[in-house]
Amino acid sequence: MSPARGRTSADAIVAAGRELLEAGGLDAVTMQAIAGRVGVRAPSLYKRFPSRGALVATMIGDILGEIGDYLEPPDDADPAVEIRRLAARYRAYALAHPRAYALAFTDLPPDHRPSAEANARASAPLIELAGRLVGPEHALEAARLLTAFAHGFVSMELGGAFRLGGDVDAAFAFGVDVIIGALEAPPFGSGEATPGD
Repeated sequence: MSPARGRTSADAIVAAGRELLEAGGLDAVTMQAIAGRVGVRAPSLYKRFPSRGALVATMIGDILGEIGDYLEPPDDADPAVEIRRLAARYRAYALAHPRAYALAFTDLPPDHRPSAEANARASAPLIELAGRLVGPEHALEAARLLTAFAHGFVSMELGGAFRLGGDVDAAFAFGVDVIIGALEAPPFGSGEATPGD
């Protein structure tokens, strides 16, 4: 293997792309800039990725994998407790990696999108916990509700939208608690719905 090919491993290219992403956004992720980071000429990158779109899709898959690993709960965890922990870690990841987080939720052309498997893997921890909280028949809906709240909150926070003062950490925890409380209540939680409900 030539030294140049060794320096252009897929992992090194993705890592360089993610550094550029966090420093300057998606527009900064060019093949030329990545080549400069890994010490080769841009055409060498095409030995690993057929296009910039394929590279971006791999970067997003990497980000989703990282998020999924970051959120993985213990097997025997109480679902309500672990959803609170997971939500806090989700927010912490977004605040620590704002551009990577935003890229994972960006509507991109088909050739820039990660695989369905990458999306499923990142979502699995929350769907599993939600299923333990509300039952498997409503697991996906509950996970989407929690994700919609957390994503909306974090997106507003990253955009500087919370300008009225107050404790933003407490506001996030409050929102998560309200949703969990609603999901734990009948008819989804352990209690039974009464006739006419």
